[in-house]
Amino acid sequence: MLSVAEARRRILERVHPLEAVPVPLAAALGRFLAAPVVAGRALPPFDNSAMDGFAVRAADLPGALPVAGAIAAGASPDAELRPGTALRIMTGGPLPRGADAVVMREDADDRGTEVHFAQPATTGQHVRRAGEDIAPGTEVIAAGSRIGPGEIAVLASLGQAEVAVGRSPRISILATGDELCPLGGSPRPGQIISSNDLALAAQAIEAGAEVIRSQLVPDDRAATEAALIAALDCDILVTSGGVSVGDHDHVRAAMSAVGIAIDFWKVAMRPGKPVTFGVAGGGALCFGLPGNPVSSLVSFELFVRPALLALAGAGERERERPRAEVVLADPIGKSPGRAHYLRASIRRRGDLLEATPHTKQGSGMLSSLVAVDALVEVAAELGDLPAGARCPALLLRAI
Repeated sequence: MLSVAEARRRILERVHPLEAVPVPLAAALGRFLAAPVVAGRALPPFDNSAMDGFAVRAADLPGALPVAGAIAAGASPDAELRPGTALRIMTGGPLPRGADAVVMREDADDRGTEVHFAQPATTGQHVRRAGEDIAPGTEVIAAGSRIGPGEIAVLASLGQAEVAVGRSPRISILATGDELCPLGGSPRPGQIISSNDLALAAQAIEAGAEVIRSQLVPDDRAATEAALIAALDCDILVTSGGVSVGDHDHVRAAMSAVGIAIDFWKVAMRPGKPVTFGVAGGGALCFGLPGNPVSSLVSFELFVRPALLALAGAGERERERPRAEVVLADPIGKSPGRAHYLRASIRRRGDLLEATPHTKQGSGMLSSLVAVDALVEVAAELGDLPAGARCPALLLRAI
């Protein structure tokens, strides 16, 4: 069986970022830049005051100076300061020609037509110089960066009303199994209400994908092949269930029959061992995930999510969940051979992050998916671990 790292490497080798699309800046939040942003203008665009106060010549201080006028934020930057005078200036107001310092209002004795300065001024104090933040021609944001509120602020300040971002991946989801009843239906004896299709769609949307198909498919070879063919007009196809070796597990054989070249089947992990990955003739990346709900969601997190983000143009750093070392609050039992991914809650204990694994770690235990903060990764070669052992963890939420 492949290791998790090797399986991820094989998948990401087959990912090629999707084409760039232009979007209005207001719609770019959470998307990934398709090209670096190079500043076409300076920020700030002109010398301006960092404080409410008085624009002065440093050489004229200390002493008393007549107040020759006022400059507000937004005023035209054509004012001039005559030697031996001061101008009132507001934060953001353009620095007048001839001025080389600003004195805060709190440090001046304002007497209306005259202002007294008890202390000398330093050339450049409280002055924001043109381009001191961003100079023209500077690469401000790298390609592959996720656009957050800070990036929106910078892009807007640079006048970029539109940006080129990676197209959102389109994903098809097929949940297989005669036992599945759609949400809102009435399950007959022996059936359960399907959750994988909705949970996988939620994971895909959270990763920035567009769900173009979500369908339940019975345990029938012909129906499975037909559903696969209909669903392949996408960037990523995800199935759940039917990838093991049971008499009614048709997905892998059906994938091969419709022209999907299987790269691997089985990964040395728990939950989620029978993960299948292949590539369709048209280029769609195809994932066969286990049907147990926990296995399905964990497999998606480890393999499908990074592929979706890479398709959308995310840089390597942006594709990964934050990782941190955690301390186990409880002992865990494990046999060497497969990496384990434990659903856990996290709390801070001084400088440490303490992980409490859910008491129900079975792959069918839906309750273990509620309020999960992290997946604690226990390496394949390890066995039982005592309380207090340290392990890496993928953080699914801000801690």
